Amino acid sequence: MNLLSPAISRLARLRNWQVSQWIDHAGEIQREVLQDIGTHGQYTEIGRKYQLNNLYSIRDFKKAIPIHEYDDLKPYIERMMEGEQNLLWNTPVNWFAKSSGTTSDKSKFIPVTEQSLYDCHYQGTKDVLSFYYKFNPDSDLLTGKGLVVGGSHQIKNINDDINYGDLSAILLQNAPFWGQWLRTPELSIALLDEWEEKIEMLALSTIEENVTSISGVPTWTVVLIKKILEITGKNSLIEVWPNLELYIHGGVSFTPYQDQFKRLIGHPINYMEIYNASEGFFAAQTSPLDDGMQLFLNHGIFYEFMPIEEYGKPEPRTIGYNDVELGKQYALVITTNGGLWRYLIGDTIEFTSLNPYRITVSGRLKHFINAFGEEVIIDNSDKAIAIASKNTNSVVSDYTAAPVYFSDDNNGAHEWLIEFSKEPECINKFTTELDSALMKLNSDYEAKRYKDMALRSPIINKLEPGSFNQWLRQKGKLGGQHKVPRLSNNRKVLEEVLMVCAVS
Repeated sequence: MNLLSPAISRLARLRNWQVSQWIDHAGEIQREVLQDIGTHGQYTEIGRKYQLNNLYSIRDFKKAIPIHEYDDLKPYIERMMEGEQNLLWNTPVNWFAKSSGTTSDKSKFIPVTEQSLYDCHYQGTKDVLSFYYKFNPDSDLLTGKGLVVGGSHQIKNINDDINYGDLSAILLQNAPFWGQWLRTPELSIALLDEWEEKIEMLALSTIEENVTSISGVPTWTVVLIKKILEITGKNSLIEVWPNLELYIHGGVSFTPYQDQFKRLIGHPINYMEIYNASEGFFAAQTSPLDDGMQLFLNHGIFYEFMPIEEYGKPEPRTIGYNDVELGKQYALVITTNGGLWRYLIGDTIEFTSLNPYRITVSGRLKHFINAFGEEVIIDNSDKAIAIASKNTNSVVSDYTAAPVYFSDDNNGAHEWLIEFSKEPECINKFTTELDSALMKLNSDYEAKRYKDMALRSPIINKLEPGSFNQWLRQKGKLGGQHKVPRLSNNRKVLEEVLMVCAVS
């Protein structure tokens, strides 16, 4: 154990005492958070519109302010990007995170205030380290470097004061000195635009470092690990970095990647999931053994939870902590110190624990298949893919699925485009395993599959390796946090991929 580790562990324990206070007093802390946000907001244009200075309770707040989606706030954001201030927040807003949570051509620009940067994003990062050191008091994590597989966009300037880039670029650009000291690679490589060059440079520049942790989206982390093994000629990553002890992941479900990571790393390490988006750092596992992530309750975000059946109604209902239920799907509605007011982020979550409040991200409001009443969400498909892969000794790199509609000759189906890094010996067995797993995981899907009455067996198409990257590259979305939509309720994405990729 390094001599520095006991000192770091003591600091982590001090922070964990503070964390336990807001975990144990969720309702009280959240009311204080909303009061603080409202105090800032009353001096803004949107605050005057909704008379924030006259709202004295959560009930009044919800009654006065409608739920917003991005297009509702876009006019304010466009004016802010032209230099106007005091529209959504009452301190200067000079940074905007270009959202990469979708592969559509339309980009979103999320305001990043000084408060959201330091009190939310950076504080969340420090809390993840505190959680980890509480679980691993003898860890040597911070005696080495953290490899960040981050964004792929250089910071761009609109004018002398206003800048934008993807969130990871903004975080790296503004990181305090201790953050720069603890990470690798150097900033010029971390912010490279061209993703394939970046992977090569990431590998070459970090091979000789003492890397103790890796953070990044699983899809691109796998690509990087394979590149490192190719360059070094090693059989496993632990041979390159013998002190590697932690992988921090988020962005997509880790379930389909678990076995692949274990093989590539070659030695047991710890894994921690985080939920960090352009809009805020929402949650993280307090230990690698947790089922679900602890909501960050004291980080400048006030949470509401919308039952998904309310989505699309003229006045959708949201509920608070006292009324949420385990295992039920909710859309996340947030009010933040970044100037987002009752903002529907688009993610769906479910609670895995109510004491403390832990969640898992189950999918996206608009990323599901419900063409025939089957209500398949990403949580279902990720788990089914993992089960089918395990039972056929195969490895799935990525996938997307969409409905096949009724025709005169056939009833409906789900069509899947799957890219394997290790193909199953029999694709028909993989199809059967996938179908069977989905029926066990989702009773609505099972009902629609009964005797093929509404849904027939899934249609599986194998894509050549690199196909999804080819599609992303064509859309100018290759790299960083950009992801292939795994489920769609229409065939737009699937047909686009088929137009540029070969099916084997």
